[in-house]
Amino acid sequence: MSPPSIGGCAYDRKAFKLPVHARGIEASAVNRKKLDPKSGPYAPFGIQLRRLREEKGWTQGELGRRMGYSDTHISAVETALKSPKLEFALAADKALDSGNQLELLWWSAQHGALIEGLPEYLNIEAKAIAMRMFEINIIPAILQTLEYARVYETALVARGRSTAEQVEERMNLLQSRQRCFERSPMPTVHAVLDEACLRRPIGGAQVMARQLRHLETMAQCPGVTIQVAPFELGEDRPFYHPVWLLTLPHRAMVGYGETLKRGFLERDADTVAEWARDYDQLQVEALSRAASLRFIRRLREEFEKHAA
Repeated sequence: MSPPSIGGCAYDRKAFKLPVHARGIEASAVNRKKLDPKSGPYAPFGIQLRRLREEKGWTQGELGRRMGYSDTHISAVETALKSPKLEFALAADKALDSGNQLELLWWSAQHGALIEGLPEYLNIEAKAIAMRMFEINIIPAILQTLEYARVYETALVARGRSTAEQVEERMNLLQSRQRCFERSPMPTVHAVLDEACLRRPIGGAQVMARQLRHLETMAQCPGVTIQVAPFELGEDRPFYHPVWLLTLPHRAMVGYGETLKRGFLERDADTVAEWARDYDQLQVEALSRAASLRFIRRLREEFEKHAA
């Protein structure tokens, strides 16, 4: 029997040896356990950890050495046999130079604080290279001050819709999501805010004044565009519900929306394309970037007068 060949050249399997690091990767590929993303709360974390590691060409042992964990520990997390701690997620992000992808996945696994569908969205948001959003009643999460967010979340506790522990989890998650502005390269962010977002006095005049000043600062950052959809748009405003559009590294686009009880991802290409066309129209109808900044500044000054 003829020996097997590589590229048409015969070789002796016994004599042919892969480099040590390649043998480790080959072995892990043979022995890999295929993981169902829905098999548990940390399964998406394990899948993403494995994908990021393999993109680097590292074995589990090499990643473990860089993080200060054993290869057995890495394997157990990748196969969802072990639940990772937050410290593990932070160390993995640092070692893999993955921004805060794994940290966000860790927070999204804390299902008790999140509505159904949001954890899946957060997994995609962590990888997005561009984010477009339209909000009607509240400032978008990644543009909120922590003060504004805490007031809003604490009100849910007063109404019996949440617990103090869930508020803390959401606040930690918010800070993790806002670290998208520290990623390199940073995703581009385009937010169109209905005028109602800016006028609704969440937390009172002082809180709103500080929130609007934060928007002014963010609006002047490279890669961030904030526009206002004024009340005068009336029926010409294309959307009557909040919408998020995310562009992924391979240029695919996903949509996201929410009801009171759950969030949902929209992957149908035709539907997402329709949302994108409506968003383009919204950008045209909204105030320009400069006019929006003046509008936000004027409202902030009004809140400051009321707070005085």
